[in-house]
Amino acid sequence: MNLDRPWSEFQFVAFDTETSGAYPLDSEIVEFGAVKWSAKTGQNVAEYQTLLKPSRPMSDFIIKIHGISNEMVQDAPSMKDKISEIQNFFSDSVLVAHHAPFDMGFMAADFEKFTAGVPDQPVLCTSLLARKLIRGTTNHKLQTLVKELNLKQSDGHQAHRALDDAQSCLEVLKECFKRVPSGQSLLDFAKNMNGFLQWKNFKLTFDQDANSARSGDPSQIQLIQKIKSSIQAGMDLNFIYLKDSSKQSQIPRAMTPVGIVRGPDGDFVVGRCHNDGTQKRFYLSKVRLLDESLP
Repeated sequence: MNLDRPWSEFQFVAFDTETSGAYPLDSEIVEFGAVKWSAKTGQNVAEYQTLLKPSRPMSDFIIKIHGISNEMVQDAPSMKDKISEIQNFFSDSVLVAHHAPFDMGFMAADFEKFTAGVPDQPVLCTSLLARKLIRGTTNHKLQTLVKELNLKQSDGHQAHRALDDAQSCLEVLKECFKRVPSGQSLLDFAKNMNGFLQWKNFKLTFDQDANSARSGDPSQIQLIQKIKSSIQAGMDLNFIYLKDSSKQSQIPRAMTPVGIVRGPDGDFVVGRCHNDGTQKRFYLSKVRLLDESLP
């Protein structure tokens, strides 16, 4: 894919996921929606939407967010049955999502689990693009942008449903395009968010190539793999968190990990800290596991 061509020559797929919780591994995708749009013609090419059955029931808290009940997904297909269709829908397109690292984290886990590996298409994030290109809105949340920019919505639009949010994401992308020259290359357009997001940087499974990790650091790969194994096995982790150079930073801690989040601002593990019983995030660059906690 020659990214030096003008953005107006490309086909885009805006996609969105609704999930059973906040973090990959601990939670799953329960709805996927996507819209394919041609910048050349200015027309939608195709749509894709499917509910997906999770392996365990969703909580009432999560159901209130997206309105997808356990009854709605009871007879839905599994992601294993739909991942190839999604992969085919992605083909020959530049991918787009709002707060893309969230969706990419969940999708990467499923691509790794059910296919030969993660996609290689570049990904744009309309949240990051909007922060640079769209001024004067209260914030850059998707629903705020839709409302305050008076963006096009389908009849019966439902926020926090995958297909409707994918369409809203696409409308935000179009607004961003209006604010750059029509002849600007897609590569230069992506510089408004400091470059494309890459699927390999959201992997949780690695081969022997150290460059599979964002840092290129084999120890980072090893740490991710060990935390992933602990989450899957329901094991606690004993570790030291290097906040600073003080002695207090060397005090051993324990946590029950619930998810790994990989993103542009740094990778972190989320878990229930045994010190105070609250859920916290710990950046992996500062985590040092103790031997007795290793899976």
